[in-house]
Amino acid sequence: MARPVASALWMAAFLACGTLVAAQRAALSVPANDASQTAHVTLGQSAVPLYGPWKFTIGDSPIDQKTGQPLWAEPDFDDSKWETVDLKPKSGAIDPISGITGYVPGWTLHGHPGYWGYAWYRLHVSVQALPGQSLALAGPADVDDVFQVFADGSLIGHFGNFTGKLPTGYYSQPTMFSLPASSSSATPEAPSASTLVVAYRDFMLPSTLTEAADVGGFHDAPILGDTAAVTAGYTMSWLELARAYALGTALVPIFGAMALLAFTLILFDRSDKVYLWIGWLFLLLAVSQGLSSASSWTQSVSITTGQVSNDGFMTALIYTGWVIVWWVWFGRQRPSWTPLAAAGLGLLFFISLVIGQEILAGLLPHRIAAAFLSASELVRLLFLALQLVIVFRGIRRQGLESWLVLPAVLLWGLNSFSSELAVLHIPIRWSVFGLSIRLGTISNLLLVVVVGVLLLRRLLTSIKTQRQMALDVKQAQEVQQMILPEARTTLPGLVIESEYLPAREVGGDFFQTIFNELDKSVLIVAGDVTGKGLQAGMLVALLVGAIRTAASHNTDPRYVLGELNQRLLGRNNAQATCLALRIDADGIVNIANAGHMAPYLNGELVHIEGALPLGMLTIPEFSYMRFKLRNNDTLVLISDGVVEAMDEDDRLFGFERVHQLLQTSISASQVAHSAQAFGQQDDITVISVKCTAVTEAALSSTN
Repeated sequence: MARPVASALWMAAFLACGTLVAAQRAALSVPANDASQTAHVTLGQSAVPLYGPWKFTIGDSPIDQKTGQPLWAEPDFDDSKWETVDLKPKSGAIDPISGITGYVPGWTLHGHPGYWGYAWYRLHVSVQALPGQSLALAGPADVDDVFQVFADGSLIGHFGNFTGKLPTGYYSQPTMFSLPASSSSATPEAPSASTLVVAYRDFMLPSTLTEAADVGGFHDAPILGDTAAVTAGYTMSWLELARAYALGTALVPIFGAMALLAFTLILFDRSDKVYLWIGWLFLLLAVSQGLSSASSWTQSVSITTGQVSNDGFMTALIYTGWVIVWWVWFGRQRPSWTPLAAAGLGLLFFISLVIGQEILAGLLPHRIAAAFLSASELVRLLFLALQLVIVFRGIRRQGLESWLVLPAVLLWGLNSFSSELAVLHIPIRWSVFGLSIRLGTISNLLLVVVVGVLLLRRLLTSIKTQRQMALDVKQAQEVQQMILPEARTTLPGLVIESEYLPAREVGGDFFQTIFNELDKSVLIVAGDVTGKGLQAGMLVALLVGAIRTAASHNTDPRYVLGELNQRLLGRNNAQATCLALRIDADGIVNIANAGHMAPYLNGELVHIEGALPLGMLTIPEFSYMRFKLRNNDTLVLISDGVVEAMDEDDRLFGFERVHQLLQTSISASQVAHSAQAFGQQDDITVISVKCTAVTEAALSSTN
């Protein structure tokens, strides 16, 4: 069903044209049951609405076997037993949907409730035209839903597509049809008089029955007149139609801009998925509004296609999207099944709307279909209730931000039930400076403003949070640098070099070098915690403190790893690989390992059994071995970030390259930077321990 804004503005358009003169029409006082009743029209350069009385009947005409045309379109067909319909509107009559004046109720209020399908209108018109004057017929502009128009039995035009089993309907638009030329015997002083039989074959879709209580057929009168006058009115009607939907169409770029804005905000905070949801939602709104505009201005989108794709499918997705947007907005609060419930409501809405609007003609009786349509209204109420529940839960948790969301939800509800408000004769449309402003357009514009303010506020909060996090990361980085040993440490008999290259600002690798003044031993602990970033950095700080605490009591590598394991247990998957070794004054090395990379001795990998990382078992088992360092021996410890470095061709740095590098006299820094240049993927740590002559001397003095 279509309620074009231009339908009641034809006469105003004619009066606006300088080429028009006042319309003249005869009073129609012939009794309704007189088969010879005729509308008498005298035409100058004018146009006259054909109020009637029209002859009307439901059903479709049989085909005349001789002419191949519908029998009811022929001029000599006897329509005296048909009903009589007057298309002159009552004073103050208003279209309940569009708000247009000059509205005539349809056949469902005139003895044919619940009827959909074909119906015919016929009118005998006695026309007095000037010599050579060409005539045209316009409209009706407001009709349910499509029609073919005949003049003296000949088809002169149509609105809609009549090629299928059932006609394809479109939302009403201005139409204009040329009529046969007037008699050549007429003179300006004596215009020719001729009788014209105008017949309309109308068809209403079953879905139109669900839109109002007074649908069916014509809702305004066709207009007959001079071609120039009708053309002027036809042009004005298209302009009025364009202006009527201009603001609604303007929402398409506005919604598109909101979608672009939301997608752009993801660049500022990739962790906040609400921007992604809002972006997709406003993109759907832009597409939906674009389809509405296309169906109003063109015949590219049929009524059925628009109902299934836009009113049904797209609207279901949009309703579901709003629920998920607010659910994500407030941190995916309980209940966790909210998205599933929204998706279920969306499916119910689509099914109930398709059945309720009788898009599939004849699938169910009209009364049952009406029940499904009522169910779709209930589903909309449930959507609104679900959004309100989410918002009020958010109010209890977050306060001000939730109160700002509430207007957006209420505006959505107002827009969703605008058609119901129209049926209750509540104004949903206003005309300002010739533009048609609808309640849905106003609520959508306000919704854009409210959501824009919410996005701006959320962005500012996010930026503030990111700045605080950046400060926290910087401070954590400074703390981590403070707790790392010096890059080069010289001890009696040992030279220890280290290089640490974190993959991020804060790394997950850690190591400590602790010299015992009493027995001249050195404890070296190196490890790698799970994860990266600030959380890993905090875990590193915890372990470094635990290492120093444990070493103050006992420097046995197995004892130290045991203490670290206790610190990690029960900390939500906090795990770490770790290797601890103690080098005594006599060069004896005791190594305990918990899943860390094995060390290299003089460029060769030390073969030590594997073990599970720390934090996995209450009573862990560590790999253990013992050997002796001699003069000029070099012991190198590396993290897995060295061997796992990867180039652009996805080739690993690997153990072989590490082995080749360590065959030469290469420093810890050179090994680390070689892996980094190859393609760093993880934190890189390299520790080199070189035994000097001092250790040999210490060993000799003990023999």
